[in-house]
Amino acid sequence: MKYARFEDLPVWKSALELARRVYALTRDRFFSQPGDLRDQIRRAALSVSNNIAEGFERGSTSELLAFLYIARGSAGEVRSMLRFVEGASAAAHLQEEITSLIALAEGCSRQIRGWADSLQNSEIKGQRHLNDRARRVFEGRRDADAFRRDLARMLHEAHPDIYPDPDAKK
Repeated sequence: MKYARFEDLPVWKSALELARRVYALTRDRFFSQPGDLRDQIRRAALSVSNNIAEGFERGSTSELLAFLYIARGSAGEVRSMLRFVEGASAAAHLQEEITSLIALAEGCSRQIRGWADSLQNSEIKGQRHLNDRARRVFEGRRDADAFRRDLARMLHEAHPDIYPDPDAKK
């Protein structure tokens, strides 16, 4: 599925939820202690969605990849700080929310990694690089691939004994 706006990306929505929940968690009295843990975990949590958004808006695949890896690093930073808090006896009352946030941060990391992996194997350089000719070539290849998949399905349906199922796992 192609997304026109970063606000529609499932990974951005998950990252925004992470930031909102981290902000809510850090309103607890545990985070009012001297030090900058509250500010650092908030910045890192907000950095995940912000870097996804900035990379998406840049218009090139290489820049998007760079920002996705920064976002993934920020998600790791959030998890690291949550693990620190998890080990503090004064934060025992926060354990359930911390466990949930760690899972959410891990989910964001997995989504970002999956997206980055797919982009690294893509021939598309990004919107910024798509002129009319490049767009036509890309769309032609995409349409040809779709045609071949449809044809293979039709042949399989008509003659399953001759043509293998193109959707079967190999």
